[in-house]
Parts: sequence; structure tokens; C-alpha cells
Amino acid sequence: MLNILLLSLLCSFTLAFPFQLPFKFSSDEQQPKSSIHTISEYPTHTLSTNSIQSLGLEKPEIGQYAGYFKCGLTENNMFYWFFESRNNPDTDPLILWLTGGPGCSSSYGLFFELGPSSIDVNLKPVYNNFSWNSNASVIFLDQPTGTGFSYGGIPALSTDTLTQQIYVFIEFFFDRFPNFRKNKFHIAGESYAGHYIPNLLHQLKKNWHTITFKVESVLIGNGIIDPLIQIGAYEPMACGKAGYKKLLNDSDCQYMIDKYEVFKKYDKFCYITGELYSCVHARKLGKEISEPFNKLNLNPYDIRKKCIANTSDCYLESQAIDKYLNLPEVKSVIGVSQNLEFKMCNDEVAKPFEWYGDNMRPSQQYLKEALEVDNTPVLIYSGDKDYLCGWIGLLEVCDKLKYEGFVKQPIQNWITLDGELAGQVKNYKKLTFVRVFKAGHMVPFDQPRNSLDLLNRWINGDYTLSN
Repeated sequence: MLNILLLSLLCSFTLAFPFQLPFKFSSDEQQPKSSIHTISEYPTHTLSTNSIQSLGLEKPEIGQYAGYFKCGLTENNMFYWFFESRNNPDTDPLILWLTGGPGCSSSYGLFFELGPSSIDVNLKPVYNNFSWNSNASVIFLDQPTGTGFSYGGIPALSTDTLTQQIYVFIEFFFDRFPNFRKNKFHIAGESYAGHYIPNLLHQLKKNWHTITFKVESVLIGNGIIDPLIQIGAYEPMACGKAGYKKLLNDSDCQYMIDKYEVFKKYDKFCYITGELYSCVHARKLGKEISEPFNKLNLNPYDIRKKCIANTSDCYLESQAIDKYLNLPEVKSVIGVSQNLEFKMCNDEVAKPFEWYGDNMRPSQQYLKEALEVDNTPVLIYSGDKDYLCGWIGLLEVCDKLKYEGFVKQPIQNWITLDGELAGQVKNYKKLTFVRVFKAGHMVPFDQPRNSLDLLNRWINGDYTLSN
């Protein structure tokens, strides 16, 4: 196990697989001014902070910042945004948000889903009344390196190598903003964060003797957690067995069932042995299962909609974000080099994860460890119109965690505090599953009011969502 000094000196050098050179500022470029924070225990790391009030993303009286967590040895730079709570930042909880991919920026969560503002077609901020910083302070972190505005260093090879640097960032954040140490700290994310978050919890457990903070709970939205089970949900999601109409004919549905049986053999071997070929081949077979669905040209994040052509994610609404974040005036305020081009999702970042077969490896064992050993509350929520990480598969993931009496609990209606029937909930002690009605992969985008109700009640300890 690496001690603090060794981890600091190595930064991410031993934690990843080299295939690109670090991004550098040009010699004639003036780097933006920012405050720089250091910690003696981590002599090669720094955390920069820029005030970003002038962007108008949040009301001017709300604390709002952006900056870089940097390892000077490898020039690994991880970019973050931070918005204080609109309510009472002195006492409200703190949330770290991680978008998945791998290689998709947390700016997607910020501007498309749950942050203080979205971006309109005129590249102007639009105030979000249902932002998650309504009653919590929220950090958005671009990780791994190469994602969003994060750059340089040595790219991550797998989830295991990635998460070893995130907890050092958290330590720096609390040292830079010590007033938040007394606030309850939660980790949230979606999609590939179903891998990130459980593995991060395991990293924290392994390094317990160096950690100075406690995780109050975790929230995972439409996450890929247990692919052996979740890939099996493709067929019921597409074939009318999960509360939506049948999209495929009987022949295509049978094809998916047959392909899944072959997939299972390889992915089970991947789970048991970690053998590289079985994991990588399982990934290939998993993609083949989806071939009938892909021919429909539907949005895999929301089966109610067509995939919009020539978009990065099938949504028109998100396309302005890249343009906005590449504006020179925006880069100047947030402390980003004008030479660094922002891309919402970077396919190059995902390649090592594919090569390593990371996508098909399990993460649910770490959630079980968090629940049973560390007594950490876990919320799994799922928009029920998402094909890629279907709710029916995530419910089965929760059942198969075999967490005490969870599997025997009934599924009940989730009714918001406003009286709206918003979905279904299943809870036992510290484990909660929520099916969100009329929502796709990005729940806060489709159901902003209801997702805020879910968040506010969860971070206030209402794990049953009972009225």
C-alpha cells in the first residue's frame, strides 16, 4: 500500500498506462491568475481556485469557483467546478458529482442536468430552479485525465487506477475549504460512475489511515455496476417486459436472449478470474446483443425518442455546451488555456478501459462491502426509459447484493412532497432502489423537480422516501 509521501511523489505515474503526451500551455500564453493551495504532506500537488461569478451561472452572492488539481511531477491536471449551496452552505451537505463515460465531462452533469444553469442556443446561461445546489454545495470533477478540461499526465488504464487520485483531490478540497469539513459529504454520479463510485469507496477503505474525511452516503443514477446482470436487461427493455411497449419482433428478441447466454459464459469467467481475454470478449458480445435495438435509431438513453443525427449524445439540447465552454471569455474566467479544446466526451479516454476489459468487470462487491462493513447508505436510482442501464436490471443488481432483508421488501410508490406519483421505491435499512417514471438515463434532465425531491430527502436521511 502506498503511503502519503510515495503517492504524492508518484502522482498518477504508476497508476495508469501511457499513450499520449501531456498537454502544455504555449510559451507565449499568459496563464490565468488564481489562488494556489498546497499541503505539506503532498509536496508535488497543488489546487488552484478561480472565482467565476462573472460568468453569471449562479446568483452573485453564491460562492462559485473553478480550478485545477495538479500533480507537478507528471503535469496531471484535473479540472473542477464548485458551487456553494443556495440555502445555507455553512450547514448544508457537500456532494461530489462524477459523470461517467469513461471520458465524459462532469460539465455534462453541470450544464445538462443538475447544475445552477443550463446553456441555451445563444450560448447564454439559463437559471435552473431545480439545481442540486438548492440545498447542498456541489463539486463537479472532470476525471480521468483527458476528460473535459482535465489534461496531461498519464491516462488511466482502469477504474482501479483512476480512483487512486480522486481521494487525494478530496483531501485537497477540504484543506482548501476547511469550513466544509463539518458538513456531511456525499458522492454521487451516473452511468460509468456505477464503476467509479464503488471502486472509490474501496480505495478509501484501503487507505483509511490517511483519510481525514467520512463519506455519509453514495448516490448512483442509471449506473453500470454489475454488467453480468445488466446486459441481460437489454432484451426485456427492448421487448416490452419492463413497462414500455415492445420495440422488436419475436425473432430479434430471441436473438438477444441467445446472444446473452453466450455473453454470460465469458463474463462469468471474467468475474471469477479477471482474465483479460474473457473480459474483452465479453464486451464485444455485449455490444452484439444490442444490434437489433441499434437498427431502430432510437435514443439508447431514452427509448421514447429518436436519436438526433450528428449529435454526440442523441440530444439537441446539449450541443450548445461544447460551444459555450470553448468561448475564449469563458476559458479566461475559469482558468483554462485558450489552446485547450473542450469536448464533452473524449473517446480516446475510453480506449484503455476497453483494452483492459474494465467495462465488463464487477463493482457491486464494493457496494456490498460499503453496506455491510462500513454501514454506508447506498441509493440506486434509475430512469425507467433508459435502455443502456435499464431499471429492471438495476433492481436485480440490488436484489442480488443479498443485503439482509432487502430482497423481501415490497416495491412501493414514491410520492414527492408535492404529492406527485414520481416512481417506485424499494428500501431496507441503508439500501434504496428508486425507479423514476418518465425519465431516461439522465434523470435530472427529464425530471428536474422530482430528482431534486429525491436528492433533498436522501441527503436529509429519508432513505425510505416515505411520506
